[in-house]
Amino acid sequence: MTQLSNDHREQVKAVLAASPLVPVIAIRKLEDAVPLCRALVDGGINVLEITLRTEHGLEAIKQVRQAIPEAWVGAGTVTSIEQYRQVEAAGAQFVITPGVTESILEFGLTSEVPLLPGVASASELMLGYALGYREFKFFPAEVAGGRPALKAFSGPFWDVTFCPTGGITRETARDYLALSNVQAVGGSWLTPAELVAAKDWPGITEVARSSLEVLTR
Repeated sequence: MTQLSNDHREQVKAVLAASPLVPVIAIRKLEDAVPLCRALVDGGINVLEITLRTEHGLEAIKQVRQAIPEAWVGAGTVTSIEQYRQVEAAGAQFVITPGVTESILEFGLTSEVPLLPGVASASELMLGYALGYREFKFFPAEVAGGRPALKAFSGPFWDVTFCPTGGITRETARDYLALSNVQAVGGSWLTPAELVAAKDWPGITEVARSSLEVLTR
């Protein structure tokens, strides 16, 4: 059975180590992509998950990769191999899925763009584990059991690291990051809709900066 390469794992580990907070970004207006992501980077967050939840996701990835080369720019909400190929072409540096299928896991083994597969259960985790994956997105975190579930996973899957996403807030992020098997936390609170709609980029920068500060208190 083909196994995940060490290089692939090291790339994913580098992404998760680059920032404890990973903003889940849905671009409603393409013109907002670069200034929004620049505002997050100015606030100290340099890992950007641009989702395919809107029609602008692919083009936003292209533009942000060119405009902010110092950041890690990846694709989220990838649900098919076709989308995986599209985000590869767009220049994504990592791929995050909300769940797993055998075909996506196997495609990720040979892709030059590393995969962080999403899981919500031990059974899903085991599909990826059998192929050599050891880093996973835990989604939807709060609905799927939150911190108690992650603590339970640490027993049988002692060598697995998670990035939980879904229902996490600035106030609860620190509690998740305190777990030994959590490397980073994803969340949409880092891009409040009202600030984005108002194009309040300094406000976004402050949200990013203050969210990072909460982690050190």
